[in-house]
Amino acid sequence: MASSGEVTEPEWIKRVKSEGAVPCLKPDSKDSKNSWTTPSPNTFMVRGPHYFSDKVKVPAGEFLLKPLGFDWVKGPTKLSEILSYPSSRIRKAIDEEFQTEDDAAKPFVWAFNLQLPHKDNYSAVAYFVATEPMLQGSLMDQFLKGDDGFKKSRLKLIANIVKGPWIVRKAVGEQAICVIGRALSCKYVSGESFVEIDVDIGSSMVASAIVHLAFGYITTLTVDLAFLIESQTDAELPEKLLGAVRFSELQTDSAVSMELSSSNSNQRSSWWKSLGNGFSNLLNQDTPNMNNTTSPGNN
Repeated sequence: MASSGEVTEPEWIKRVKSEGAVPCLKPDSKDSKNSWTTPSPNTFMVRGPHYFSDKVKVPAGEFLLKPLGFDWVKGPTKLSEILSYPSSRIRKAIDEEFQTEDDAAKPFVWAFNLQLPHKDNYSAVAYFVATEPMLQGSLMDQFLKGDDGFKKSRLKLIANIVKGPWIVRKAVGEQAICVIGRALSCKYVSGESFVEIDVDIGSSMVASAIVHLAFGYITTLTVDLAFLIESQTDAELPEKLLGAVRFSELQTDSAVSMELSSSNSNQRSSWWKSLGNGFSNLLNQDTPNMNNTTSPGNN
């Protein structure tokens, strides 16, 4: 399991964390304006080892994944499937660090893309990475191998307003918890070395209203978000956090512009054009042969 400390953190992870447009700071930094960090896992309460009999929640303990990065981005359209693009920041950094054609040899990345309901299509994207082999049959393994129905019923979010105006605290509540797929529309995108969950917050009227309210105060907010897979049987207890992120006083003008949709469109157009040219060349090559072919009736 991954701890929240940086003692054994690989150099490449430190570098990737430091390269984002929103700087990564230590949790105890005094000036946290427009930054992100990793909060203590013990600030989150999860289902304890005997939860189904005693309903007791306990501090979460260590994370299962290591924090890898945080992106504050916007686009001409809603941003999705970010890790599917080799040009995306995290994907590019890993491809350059681990120069191999074997995706299975690369560290496995989990991305949570929170798509905000806004005309500028903002996304807050948290990235985490597994630095140890995944245990077969574990909840993480089941989640990755499970269908969308399993994912919808298990992925859980814990949200906490660490600092902000009373009206936002009141709207969100203390340590708001929800199974994301039951409350919001999600898209699950999987690759050989990553899984990305695109969460459309605008798909829920309630969530959309809360985010619209909070967005008006975003430059004053400090928010903790934790992600976990819900335990639904005794054997799966206690719950463990996949990872958590804290972002503080985000500035709208610091969001980096991305144009993944247009890039995707260009890639598709290029692919179809190549296919069309190839098919045309094939026909042109075969035409003389067809014209010179002697029919069986002429023999």
